[in-house]
Amino acid sequence: MTVETKVRYHFDQVGSYLRPAALKQARADYAAGTIDHETLIQVQHDEIHDLVVHQHEVGLQDVTDGEFARSWWHLDFLWGLTGVERYTQEDSYKFHGEKTRTDNVQLTGKIAFNPEHPFFEDFAYLKSVAPEGTEPKSTIPAPTLLFRDGRSDRALEFYDTWEAYLDDLAQAYHDTLQHYYDLGSRYVQLDDTTWAFLISKLNEFKNDSAERAKYEKIATDSVYVINKSLDGLPEDFKISTHICRGNFKSTYLFEGGYAPVAKYLGQLHYDTYFLEYDDARSGDFEPLPEIWQGREDVTIVLGLVTSKSPKLESAEAIKNRIAVAAKLVPLENLALSTQCGFASTEEGNALTEQEEWTKLSFIKHIADEVWG
Repeated sequence: MTVETKVRYHFDQVGSYLRPAALKQARADYAAGTIDHETLIQVQHDEIHDLVVHQHEVGLQDVTDGEFARSWWHLDFLWGLTGVERYTQEDSYKFHGEKTRTDNVQLTGKIAFNPEHPFFEDFAYLKSVAPEGTEPKSTIPAPTLLFRDGRSDRALEFYDTWEAYLDDLAQAYHDTLQHYYDLGSRYVQLDDTTWAFLISKLNEFKNDSAERAKYEKIATDSVYVINKSLDGLPEDFKISTHICRGNFKSTYLFEGGYAPVAKYLGQLHYDTYFLEYDDARSGDFEPLPEIWQGREDVTIVLGLVTSKSPKLESAEAIKNRIAVAAKLVPLENLALSTQCGFASTEEGNALTEQEEWTKLSFIKHIADEVWG
C-alpha cells in the first residue's frame, strides 16, 4: 500500500460487488465436486484481480475484494471466530418480497479471536494485487450482529454474566482488527444492520417504555462493545461503519430515519459513517449533526445513489441533496457513495455488472464536480 493512511475519500463504495459468471460457475462446480479447492481459489483470485483493476480505473482510491471469497456479508466472518458454530435455523430472514437461505450462527463456548481466520488470507491476496496508489479495504460485520437473531442466546451457558460476554466479544474484535493492522491493513469497515433494527423497534414501541427499554439496552451495549473493540488501536488505522437497512436481491428489511439512534451513533469511535439515503425510507438529514458531533476527523458518506436498481438518479438532484446536507455538516466532512453494496450475498441485486460500473462512474463524476 502506497497511499497515506486515514485519507478522506469523497468518492467511496460500501464494498460488495456482483459476482461474475465465472466465479458463480466455479462455486457451483466446487459444490458438485467437479473441481478442487485449489481451482476454485484460482478462479476467485483471477476475478478479484480484475475487480480491483476495474475499481481503480473507475476512480476509487480504496479497493475491496468485492466479498468474492464469501457467500454472506456477515455469516462467513462470524463462522470463523472461535466459540461459534454454523447451523440451519427453522426459518429465513423475510425481506420485502424475498426470503434468504436459512444459515445462522450460534455460540458453542467462549468467543475469541481466531488467528487462523480465513479472512486474513483474503486480505493478504487483496493487498498483493491492489493497484499502485490505492488502499485495500476489508469489510467485516460489526460485533453487534451477535446480539440478535438468537446468536447470543447461549451466552450465559458459558459466562457468569452478560457483561463478561460483552468484554470477550469486544476483545475478540479488537484482536481481529489489530491482526489486520499487523498484516498491513490500514482501513477496515464494520457493516452493521443492528442500528436499523433498533430504529424499527424504537419507532414501533415509542409509547411503550418497558419494551422500548429492551432495545435501548441493546443500543447501549452496542456502543460499549464497539468502542471497546476500537479503543487502543493504532492511530493511523481507519475504521468505518456502514449502517445498513438490509440488502438482498434488491430489497430490504428495515426502514425509518436515524433520529431514534443518532445519540448512540454519535458516541461511536468510528472515523467514517456510511449512511443510507437513497429513498424516503431512510428519513431526512436532520440527525446528521448529532451523529457527526462536530468531529473534524469524521467523514459522513451519504449513500444517495441506490445500488438496488440500474436506474440513474438525477445528478442535479444528488448535488442539491449534498448541498442540503452541507448546511448541517461541513462539505469537507461529507462524501458520496451508493447506499449499500451491490451484492451483500452472492445472489446479488437486480442489475448487470455494466450497470454497476455505470453507477460508480456516475458517482465519481458528481464527486469531482462537488469536491474537485
